Amino acid sequence: MAGQPIVYWRLGSTAEQRYDVADQPMQGAMDPFFFLTKHKNFIPHEYPCRTRFAAERRGKRPQVSAEFGAERVWLPFASPRIDLSGFWFRPTVLGTWADTTIEAASTGKALVRLRTCGGAILFANGEEAGWMAPYGRNLESTGDFKIALKAGRNDVRIWFDDLAERDARYYFQLDYLSGPAASVALPIEVEGAVADAMEAALDAMHFERPAYDGGEVALVTGVALPHDARVKVEIEGDFMSIEAPARFAFDVPAGQTRLPIADTEQLPADFRHFKVTLTVGDHAVSRVFGVEICHARRQGDASETPAARIDEALREVAGHAEADTVRALARLAIGQEGAETDAMISSSLPAIEDCHDCADFILVPLLWCRKVYGDRLELNLRARVDSAILDYRYWMDEPGNDVQWYFSENHALLFHTAAYLAGGLLADARFVRSGRLGREQSAVGAARVRAWLDHFEAWEMAEFNSAPYFPIDLKGLCALYALAPDKDITERAGKAIIRLLEIVARSAHRGILTGAQGRSYEHTLRAARSLELSGICRMVWGKGNYGMRFHALPQLALCLRDHGLSVPDGLAAVASLTDDTAWEWTFAQGQDRFARLYHYKTHAHGMGSAAGYRWNQWGYQETVIHARLGKNPDAQIWINHPGEVLQSGYGRPSYWGGSGTLPRVHQYRDLAIVRFSCSDEQPDFTHAWLPTRAFDAVQVDGDRAFAQSGDAFAMLKTDVPLTQVEAGPTAGNELRAAGRRTTWIVRLGDRDANLPALDAWAATFAGLSVQSGPDGELIIEDPEYGRVRFLADARVVAEGRTLDPANWTVRGEATRMKRRE
Repeated sequence: MAGQPIVYWRLGSTAEQRYDVADQPMQGAMDPFFFLTKHKNFIPHEYPCRTRFAAERRGKRPQVSAEFGAERVWLPFASPRIDLSGFWFRPTVLGTWADTTIEAASTGKALVRLRTCGGAILFANGEEAGWMAPYGRNLESTGDFKIALKAGRNDVRIWFDDLAERDARYYFQLDYLSGPAASVALPIEVEGAVADAMEAALDAMHFERPAYDGGEVALVTGVALPHDARVKVEIEGDFMSIEAPARFAFDVPAGQTRLPIADTEQLPADFRHFKVTLTVGDHAVSRVFGVEICHARRQGDASETPAARIDEALREVAGHAEADTVRALARLAIGQEGAETDAMISSSLPAIEDCHDCADFILVPLLWCRKVYGDRLELNLRARVDSAILDYRYWMDEPGNDVQWYFSENHALLFHTAAYLAGGLLADARFVRSGRLGREQSAVGAARVRAWLDHFEAWEMAEFNSAPYFPIDLKGLCALYALAPDKDITERAGKAIIRLLEIVARSAHRGILTGAQGRSYEHTLRAARSLELSGICRMVWGKGNYGMRFHALPQLALCLRDHGLSVPDGLAAVASLTDDTAWEWTFAQGQDRFARLYHYKTHAHGMGSAAGYRWNQWGYQETVIHARLGKNPDAQIWINHPGEVLQSGYGRPSYWGGSGTLPRVHQYRDLAIVRFSCSDEQPDFTHAWLPTRAFDAVQVDGDRAFAQSGDAFAMLKTDVPLTQVEAGPTAGNELRAAGRRTTWIVRLGDRDANLPALDAWAATFAGLSVQSGPDGELIIEDPEYGRVRFLADARVVAEGRTLDPANWTVRGEATRMKRRE
């Protein structure tokens, strides 16, 4: 075990206690660079609760707040950490006990290394070996300790705790550096062989399909259990979901390897986490699996006319969305007021009243409900809504003790929009936290909205091209367009809406966003059909599907239906190409144009990337290359370096969302290079999402993988052998390249008369290789483009052209090009 982490533990329940400080204002402003981390992936903004918590506890022995009691077994599934990370909407102190048993061959001292972001106390055989208390928010620290071991079994316990503010990296890792020969001998309630089989079954388990748009949802495993088992499945959304978990329980006889759960239509839509618990006797073990659920068969094809699609969108949200204020707005807009709609609003109010993080997402559509349809709300409910509006904290300079995220541009827009509209709605009332009359609050909000629009018009999205954040910006802009009392704000908001739709259209393949993104999550990358942008594209351009989570769709529908917003006709043809040409799209986003973006597409495929973006730095949530092939939205590819080995975790970056270390990326038309030089502290492999069942054909041969979807082909080639993951949550969907220093070549292409089949196309491009030139230059001799030179300053020279990202503008340039003849 020397040099290895100790990965098997028993955990107690996590004690949670709200941590409130006195209401006070904060200093600060919107930060368009907050995720461009300077030190690893540490976000520097600190709330008063963290300041006080650190003053009370940093550098002091952690406070144990619960009795020890083991309640469940933690299985590693390749992760070195015991990771209970998550999302807490108010400041909350967390504390958990963990214990394990070390079987030592002899008596002696062992040296161990403890890693955590919060605090921890280490005990061995009842004696305290030491503690650490860095309490750096989501920033790991380490401490080395000596523990006395006796020959035989030794009890090791850890108490770990932290203050959770929004996203919290709540974990510890204990590495056994040196000492007597030892192994872990965890106490269990069943025979060891049975426990091993249960772990192996979960380790190999995966969904039969990469995503579901119909049919039976089932998990399969390559390891059959030797005993009958009880299975419980708990299905939840991402951390923002308000839906109660769906639960299923059934028995599995010994020898069965397939776990059928339910038909797709019986399950909630969107990307969902399935917590699967196997129980034999008193021994229970769990693992989380993720998959997208889309009710595409029920939805069918989109209507032909814009008016019908607008009506469809409103009815879809009204009938099938999560029960929040967005759904309530859609219901009110089509005449479905009454007790059910009122209950949706009532259940949303506690988060606003308590200033939960992301309450601004709920408040803006609530203000629309109150302003336009207030006479349709029950009288007492309307009074409670008004009270919540008056009590809310609209910006960090107002007193409060919450951890609402004020610093990103999407939140800033919603805070300022809410202050502007709420103040105008209740013009003569006094807002509690600011002390201003409503008309004064509205004036402050209007000034801040105008400043936000100034920034947007100059630099557009800091969270560049990001699929989950287009709808958030659209939420605020649509409210301004429809409800703003000032004409200049209305006009500017309308232009911003159209601009965002243009960016989506140009960065899309067949209407689905396909390109580099400044912030991404596994649940937004893998949800090709059910993501809200897909629903927006369906309503606006007729291609896409609906999930259950919405931020902007009904607001955009009402802008189109009731407020005269008009989407330029030409964008439909841009979003989904139908002719035999290609489009190259270069643009920049973020203040000072810090993200320079490239996109190339034909009717058959599309690929986008970030040029010269933070090469070899620690990443946050950026996806820097992304491609899609054919007509199947799930036939997509992206490449990253995992930020953590734990799958379905909460890391930023996570296993799929972002990169632990950002690669050097170049793209020229259908050719791209992705070169990784990863930190030694981070996982030792890079990987590609390649869901084989979503493609018509996939071939993997040594260091090359080829795929076809419709009339499009793709090749992935690395300088080390590629491994197809065949077991576990990503079985059939993941290609891995071992090592921290790896170069990937990505080559796409279309079927034509000269290359009508995958084999012929593959033979043409299989020999591509990267050659090193002077001054860090990388060179590829391409059969179609000839010599392509990728320079160390991010310029690309090919086909008599020079592409220089330093010259790309925020407005962007779209160039029509000929496809390969």
